[in-house]
Amino acid sequence: MVAKLTQGFWAKTANIILRNRILILLLIVAFTVFMGMQWENMRFSNSQANLLPDDHPVNLEYNSFLKQFGEEGNAVVFAIKDTAFFSTKNFNRWNKLSKQLGAFPEVDFVLSTDNLQELKKDTTKQAFVMVPLIKSEPKNQAAVDSIKNHLFNDLPFYENLLFNKETGTMRTVMYLDKDIVNTSVRKDFILRDMTHLIENFEEETGLNVRISGMPYIRTMNSQNIIDEIGKFILAALGITSLIFFFFFRSVRATIISMCIVIIGVMWAFGILGLLQYEITVLTALIPPLIIVIGIPNCIFLINKYQQEIKKHGNQALSLQRVISKIGNATLMTNITTASGFATFIITDSKLLKEFGIVASINIIGIFILSLLIIPIIYSFMPLPKTKHLKHLNKRWIDAFVNWTERIVRHKRIAVYITSITLLVVSIIGIYLIEISGSPIEDMPKKAEFFKDIRFFEQEFDGIMPIEIVVDTKRPKGVLKLATLKRMDRLGNIIEDIPELSKPISVVNLVKYSKQAFYSGIPKYYQLPTTQENNFIMDVARKSTNNGNMLKSFVDSTGQTARITTFIKDVKTSRMEEIEIRLKEHIAKIFPKERYNVYMTGSALLFLKGTKYLVKNLIMSLALAIGLIALFMAYLFRSFRMIVISLIPNLLPLLVTAGVMGYVGVPIKPSTILVFSIAFGISVDDTIHFLAKYRQELIVNKWRIEKSVYAALRETGVSMFYTSIVLFFGFSVFVISDFGGTVALGALVSATLLFAMLANLILLPSLLLSLERSIANKEVLKKPQIDILPKEEIKIKDTNK
Repeated sequence: MVAKLTQGFWAKTANIILRNRILILLLIVAFTVFMGMQWENMRFSNSQANLLPDDHPVNLEYNSFLKQFGEEGNAVVFAIKDTAFFSTKNFNRWNKLSKQLGAFPEVDFVLSTDNLQELKKDTTKQAFVMVPLIKSEPKNQAAVDSIKNHLFNDLPFYENLLFNKETGTMRTVMYLDKDIVNTSVRKDFILRDMTHLIENFEEETGLNVRISGMPYIRTMNSQNIIDEIGKFILAALGITSLIFFFFFRSVRATIISMCIVIIGVMWAFGILGLLQYEITVLTALIPPLIIVIGIPNCIFLINKYQQEIKKHGNQALSLQRVISKIGNATLMTNITTASGFATFIITDSKLLKEFGIVASINIIGIFILSLLIIPIIYSFMPLPKTKHLKHLNKRWIDAFVNWTERIVRHKRIAVYITSITLLVVSIIGIYLIEISGSPIEDMPKKAEFFKDIRFFEQEFDGIMPIEIVVDTKRPKGVLKLATLKRMDRLGNIIEDIPELSKPISVVNLVKYSKQAFYSGIPKYYQLPTTQENNFIMDVARKSTNNGNMLKSFVDSTGQTARITTFIKDVKTSRMEEIEIRLKEHIAKIFPKERYNVYMTGSALLFLKGTKYLVKNLIMSLALAIGLIALFMAYLFRSFRMIVISLIPNLLPLLVTAGVMGYVGVPIKPSTILVFSIAFGISVDDTIHFLAKYRQELIVNKWRIEKSVYAALRETGVSMFYTSIVLFFGFSVFVISDFGGTVALGALVSATLLFAMLANLILLPSLLLSLERSIANKEVLKKPQIDILPKEEIKIKDTNK
């Protein structure tokens, strides 16, 4: 019943398409123009990817922190490590640069030697006052040396904030306006105005300025993503067109296919604009993915058309059969591929959800384009020449198919032993896989900004912020000496951890206040005693600028304080160890009944997001497997057939996971996508093969062996063609500067190649060994769906 309905549907569809060719082409052009108009709504992501759902406890804590203290990642840092820096000319030019930066409306404040303030005690008013470090521009080397000596030896408050005493590295911190940090204004300012100033400074002084900070890193990283989109699209078009031409040796077939995937790319960008989704490191992969996935559709449809022309030379009949026969097959395979991507929609991650929606929509879109454009365009063209059909009889393809048939026929035991060995070895490798929660691991290692990240890690112990929020549960509880001592104890523990930078908090300011109280003598840079605290706090209360000094460290009520530290780029396991260690000490130092203390910050947020993402993607992969299993159940109504169809597709995934463990590729947002993408695509070959196998069983009166070999010979060529295109198509991602994208391309390519071999060798072997129980007339007399029928149905020539 289902087969009859399906057969009738596709025959009618073929007639509708071929009778309304001009109208359909005009509709495609109109829709493409509409999609092109949506490009103006496209925007690139300006914020760090948040992998957690909005209502996740970690997100709620982070948002609470932002509400109290504002955006944490608004600092851009500049540093110079060069003895020539302290020449009079260069030192004054550096101070001029900080003035120039501070003049921009996008900049909230610049902290540099130019405007550095010393905290001093006014003995007359008995209050603290801020005095400029540099009262006038130094005119000679002696003045610069005096400033340097005073800064390095007498002002420990600024150590590791503005200078590294051991190496002589100097730093300037530029705080951007918090309202523009996550907008395109930040990007324009950094790429245009800031970069121009730095280039002028370097040209005038000959000094190398190192730049970092989360706003700068995000800007440069997103610019790399933008630059790579065009590179990926051109590379994917180039390599797929070359392979396509190599197989078909037809310029017009190649041009038609390229036009289809180019329109598909235009639709992909249009849908991103229409849905107003940001272009992220994931959605940037969709256009080249559409090219890679769209070409196999063209191969199946054009190959079928040329086979029909070679068989009987009737163009109208050939075009109708392309639509009615291969249309059904490509629909099924595109649905399974789209399902692999659509499973990302069930995750709570906005990043993955948007990727899944856009990718699955565009996969169906490229199928519709292929099905409509190829028959219509060929209907206006003359019949293919003999040279265009030569590829149908290539000896090397026949040799490959014969090789797979010999293995299946004579070496099935070896196939099973090899498969089991690979399974065992892969499972061992899976246990070696690590999870990576580093937000900078995937960034381009050769880029200058990544080298600067490593520089700041070495000089200032990291650039990724971790915040510890201390809520004293009572107003003005932060400045109680007992609270300050507890925070100081925790600060000492942070300093003892080599991967963390020296912490910054209100404790540093109180220590600086005691130093100022004792005439700026450096040895008094410490917390006051109980008796001293009363005098110092009394002086502090009389200081008019005390509130401004405290606002960065304490909230307006004086109830909540922050401790800021920065972490180096470390392995996830080490980051978790540090987190556990700090939480243990926090629990000991701050009693729960008196304090509410939690850790947050963008570095911790990304770590938690990655682990959450891994859990969600495992669920989405399980759902994809479940959906495919249900699809197989619908097609074949046999549990054993479901098992047989899943084995050749799950084994490549396990092998890939094992390889990741052995070669040290961690699980992270980019590499976890490999499994759902590869599974959704590789199962297409299984559907083609099993559907053809069922038809051969009917034709050959349920003789299993003959049917298996006939299906192998019939589908082997197209499976080989599409797998090679997919292999090289995904391989274009290895040209990326992003480590995650390189890993994604290499792993998907390898998985699909191995999946092709599994479907051409392991799958037929399993059918020959295990399929006897379902090869009976009762099951096979009523196949659920006819995907690749061998016996053709006569269709009238509608053009007559």
